[in-house]
Amino acid sequence: SILASYLLKEKLNILGKLGCLLSCAGSVVLIIHSPKSESVTTQAELEEKLTNPVFVGYLCIVLLMLLLLIFWIAPAHGPTNIMVYISICSLLGSFTVPSTKGIGLAAQDIFHNNPSSRRALCLCLVLLAVLGCSIIIQFRYINKALECFDSSVFGAIYYVVFTTLVLLASAILFREWSNVGLVDFLGMACGFTTVSVGIVLIQVFKEFNFNLGEMNKSNMKTD
Repeated sequence: SILASYLLKEKLNILGKLGCLLSCAGSVVLIIHSPKSESVTTQAELEEKLTNPVFVGYLCIVLLMLLLLIFWIAPAHGPTNIMVYISICSLLGSFTVPSTKGIGLAAQDIFHNNPSSRRALCLCLVLLAVLGCSIIIQFRYINKALECFDSSVFGAIYYVVFTTLVLLASAILFREWSNVGLVDFLGMACGFTTVSVGIVLIQVFKEFNFNLGEMNKSNMKTD
């Protein structure tokens, strides 16, 4: 995002660059303190978690939000509100990690000559279809977003929202929150706060013509 202001000649003031750094730093803190997933090593365990009522409810909520965003909100507000396209891409992106892990587990049983190989093939094909559709739709809306907004602003916010939703989806699917201690909880809270401050700096002050040169001039006048 910061390099885009130099290489692509896009405007990003000093507060926007600071916001990018804060957002990335906060995301790193979130990842470090995020709950560790339970060990899922077999297709049967994965199927059990995929059919868990909590995860099914999460999928229904995400699909409903995607339908509203794609068919109603995006045509009207997408070109003027960066969060519309980012929300679509991030919600779809939250399926990539579970789908990729599921494909890896199912592929292990496809070529085994046992009763579960057919189920493994069906599961693998379904997950491949989900992964492929989500990637195609993500690319479409990423291109739309880059046509309407600066890549520096889009990249920073997209990275943060995508990372947050991937962690949320993985936590719900693999039931990770039961193992979170107080230190990790506080670390995630601090990371999320840092991310929020970074997004505010990027969004609120993006139109301000404010740079280090003007800061030096103002300091010289004050002196």
